Amino acid sequence: MHNSHDPKVLPLRDGVSPSCVVLPSQGQGLLIDFLCARLPAVGRADWLRRMGAGEVVSETGERAEPGACFTPGLRYYYYRELEAEPPIPFEAEVLWRDEHLLVADKPHFLPVVPAGQYLQNTLLVRLKREFDLPELSPIHRIDRDTAGLVVFSVQRATRGIYQALFRDRAIHKVYEAVAPYRPDLLFPREHASRMEESGHFFRMHEVAGEPNSRTLMEIIEHNAAWARYRLTPVSGKRHQLRVHMAALGLALRGDAFYPEVNDPEPGDYSRPLQLLARSLAFVDPLNGVQREFLSRRSLESLPEA
Repeated sequence: MHNSHDPKVLPLRDGVSPSCVVLPSQGQGLLIDFLCARLPAVGRADWLRRMGAGEVVSETGERAEPGACFTPGLRYYYYRELEAEPPIPFEAEVLWRDEHLLVADKPHFLPVVPAGQYLQNTLLVRLKREFDLPELSPIHRIDRDTAGLVVFSVQRATRGIYQALFRDRAIHKVYEAVAPYRPDLLFPREHASRMEESGHFFRMHEVAGEPNSRTLMEIIEHNAAWARYRLTPVSGKRHQLRVHMAALGLALRGDAFYPEVNDPEPGDYSRPLQLLARSLAFVDPLNGVQREFLSRRSLESLPEA
């Protein structure tokens, strides 16, 4: 399954692009039987309701009827729906928008893209809805728990050019974090390690071997117990900053996943992860202009020692 942004098939609806399911090259019987088997989270009655409302449409633009036959290789589009979605009472701020790019300053707790129990309460869907931008797509991601800058491509035609900046590490990204202070560790320092998926949910961990992740670490300020750090990722592994800091015994304040999983209850916003995507800088590949964006958000003050 993937998102389609072809308005000729199904338009953007309330900020949500249609999802796509491709029928396998082998198969027979009724389309609805296949859909129930492939997407069991949507019940048969719900598929019948959606078909009746014209919300299951083939790539040729034809509405799927309940008695439609399985057609090998054909694509069908439909809208993802969630019955009960947790509200997220925090808003992003748009810092920049032109015909190619949109830069948003994200609050803690707001996911960037739809996943799991979040659809409408995601940064992508909110921005699509607010600005009527059906082709909007994030060029990179930051965690739901992290606040700060996220860059979006506004149109598909130039998306690859900007994606290449992140792929080629041509974007200078700086984060801020609040974590314990250890007087026995010298800063500035570089932390390099090999990171792989741990097999536990979506967590990452360090393993022996050739490093595939690097972070530059500096101290901005500290007291006897806590410090504010400037973290510059040289690579872009998932959860890299959180894993690297935890490996030094400097688990980020409010981290619910490192070093131990301690996920808060839904709706508990009392301990935001103290990690902020503070700045982004790059040379715009379309016009050569130097771009620099700074988050207007800030982390909490250092706790008392």
